[in-house]
Amino acid sequence: MNDHDQRLLWAPSSTEISASNLSKFLKYTQKKDFNDLYAWSITDIEEFWGAVVEFCAIIADDNPDFVIKSKDSVEDAVFFDKTKLNFAENLLKRRDDKTAITFICEDKIQRNLSYHDIYNHVSSLEQWMSSINLRKGDRVGCYLPNIPEAIIGMLATATHGAIWSTCSPDFGASALIDRFGQINPKILFITDGYFYNGKTFDVLGKLPEILDAIPSIEHVVIIPYVSDSTSLNLPKTQAKLHLIQSIEEQFPPKDIHFNRYPFNQPLYIVYSSGTTGVPKCIVHGAGGTLLQHMKEHQLHCDIKRDDVIFYFTTCSWMMWHWLVSTLASEASILLYDGAPTYPRMDYLFELADKYNVKLFGTSAKYLDSLSKHDVYPKEAYELKHLRLITSTGSPLMPLTFDYVYAHIKSNVCLASISGGTDIVSCFVLGNPITPVYRGEIQTAGLGLAVDVLRSNGEKADVGEQGELVCTQPFPCRPVGFWNDPGNVRYHKAYYERFPGMWHHGDFIEKTTHKGFVISGRSDATLNPGGVRIGTAEIYRQVEALDFILESIAVGQPFDGDERVILFVKMKDGIHLTEDLAQEIKQHIRKNTTPRHVPSKIIQVPDIPRTKNNKIAEIAVKDVMLGHAIGNIGSLLNPESLVYFKDVPELRG
Repeated sequence: MNDHDQRLLWAPSSTEISASNLSKFLKYTQKKDFNDLYAWSITDIEEFWGAVVEFCAIIADDNPDFVIKSKDSVEDAVFFDKTKLNFAENLLKRRDDKTAITFICEDKIQRNLSYHDIYNHVSSLEQWMSSINLRKGDRVGCYLPNIPEAIIGMLATATHGAIWSTCSPDFGASALIDRFGQINPKILFITDGYFYNGKTFDVLGKLPEILDAIPSIEHVVIIPYVSDSTSLNLPKTQAKLHLIQSIEEQFPPKDIHFNRYPFNQPLYIVYSSGTTGVPKCIVHGAGGTLLQHMKEHQLHCDIKRDDVIFYFTTCSWMMWHWLVSTLASEASILLYDGAPTYPRMDYLFELADKYNVKLFGTSAKYLDSLSKHDVYPKEAYELKHLRLITSTGSPLMPLTFDYVYAHIKSNVCLASISGGTDIVSCFVLGNPITPVYRGEIQTAGLGLAVDVLRSNGEKADVGEQGELVCTQPFPCRPVGFWNDPGNVRYHKAYYERFPGMWHHGDFIEKTTHKGFVISGRSDATLNPGGVRIGTAEIYRQVEALDFILESIAVGQPFDGDERVILFVKMKDGIHLTEDLAQEIKQHIRKNTTPRHVPSKIIQVPDIPRTKNNKIAEIAVKDVMLGHAIGNIGSLLNPESLVYFKDVPELRG
């Protein structure tokens, strides 16, 4: 780690430690401290995961068998194959009139649903699914904003052992077809439109193109959102169209019979970013997803009954799946749809204050943007219930750690977390009973044997960057890829590089505090003079400069080597002069090494990001080198790629 200021920023009080779920779990497992618990969790993995099932009160067969087959192989291990459960049953176990979901859409919509309401909505929908003969393993596509009906649709699907797959409506029809066209769903949930940044966007108009391209869709469930059901202009289609209100009128709620399915029954299909080709269809199992999420929620995030949980996400991001699972811990969800900065930059913190949010989840980019625009929530809101801020999507810079503690809340656990779509959860994340150090992720997840390897497969030293691997089996690894005979593509994606272990593709290092620092994706690392450099090391320095909003660094082949090219987005009204370029280079050199200093610094109006708000380094490099972009529909702002094509400064 090149930013050596790793000072202590927060530590839990003795009262907070003793009241935590994690401390209760330490007593339950008779472990003396977190280090002892972690060591046990990655050596006696059957006993550990069995203890999580029992401690988190997961509903399963009366006598579950917590045996892991082939537990000496990360790739071949099968968790609890004799155990049966129903994912939806675990999320719907609470049926009282307390608020389960508070839904907000910008300044336009506010709704409350109780646990009883959700159960009833799911009951009506799952009865309809039975009437159309939805079977175990059938696929159901979701093309919805982040609204309660997406959660309800998923739960109804899961009651049948069918598979739920989501795309948010900001995906164009072609991007949706690239994804759902691979999995052939039987049902499609769609809305008439959505709101973003105060504007209204049409969705229903895309339906004919989608149905023409995906003939497997037999039924379409329409959820009116931007208008009422009487004013909808429904297209003529071969598929049967159903208004959600009509389904609920036809099937009044009643008690749900939950069939239990094998632990590894497919639950979700999620998608890789698709920036390097057609998106991979990653299949996750019900048991592994539930077990991993409840472990993270209750032990790493200290989520308890009636806590209010918020995560800014769309249905396309794996954090939606993570957020929804908090219902299994009987927590309440603050669900938000729309732009995070509309109608005000600090609007999400206004909502967090109003609705007593305990866990506030967001992207590193959002926090950095607030900092760059001098937004100080601490001055406007008490946030007295806020105990945990989680940040993901990209590495959280040390200066943003400073910003959170100075200008959001000083007494809060700031958890930078990282994992991803591949495991629908986290490899490294927060810990409510240990300190937070500037710029560091606190810990590896319990039960996840995270290590750091050099490129030759040797273990890296503390403070040395290398590849993130997991050396022991874990339950949330994918069931596989969809339509991948023999698991050929699945094996190549995660197990080919380092045989016998999971290779995640993050460039990471361990710290002296037993924490971690991630420097970016391995496939985006720079290699000037044969020295590997994580892009986050450069961003950490560049974005500390007040006149820069954000940056992106890529490598360009040049004279038989690779040189570092840095593109910068400046604050409004500031132009990159030669003096400012030299200031940037000097700042990077002073705080890192001469290898980190870019050969060229070029100003651009915007920087492309994926729809999950991650910097699209590979897409920029491909455009810069004249290569084709695999899936432009995965980008939030694909029009920005034009700024990186045929750049005159890169010709010499």
